[in-house]
Amino acid sequence: MTEDQRAADPVELMSLMRRLNVEVDRFSEQFAMDHGLHRTDLNALVVIMDASREGRPLSPGALGVALNLSAPATTALINRLEQAGHLERHRSATDRRKVELAMHQKAATLAARFFAPLGQEMTAALDEFTDEERRLISRFLARSIEATVTARELSARQDAHEGTQDATHKGGDGLE
Repeated sequence: MTEDQRAADPVELMSLMRRLNVEVDRFSEQFAMDHGLHRTDLNALVVIMDASREGRPLSPGALGVALNLSAPATTALINRLEQAGHLERHRSATDRRKVELAMHQKAATLAARFFAPLGQEMTAALDEFTDEERRLISRFLARSIEATVTARELSARQDAHEGTQDATHKGGDGLE
């Protein structure tokens, strides 16, 4: 099988995606370790950065929902990031009762400096493709994200359903 044939195989593509995911995780974990961050801290900063890039305000509640955290866990996360100088809270310009989250400029500068080599290497890799191929890659990645979100949601519903069935079979209280 040639390289092109192997790459076109769906199983091989999924294997390559898993390998990419592992390598990106390893790279990101290095940043987290260098700056005393937990994985959830890093994920929170990405959610905050994406919201800022998209021009949408992000409340503590929305951050908790995005990370699937309880309100107390979200508060602890925000306090930890704020104390470390990675995050700022400020009142909404449109509704002073609301609090919005933003990445501290110092944290953004650190992240930009650390992730610059990855950005340069990924840009160089993408430059090897035509505009049409990049549009196809973009469509594939967007669809892969949608598929992953759908699978996660289905799995969560299935787990919740199985938990309900287990509780029913154990006398309704979930205790043995």
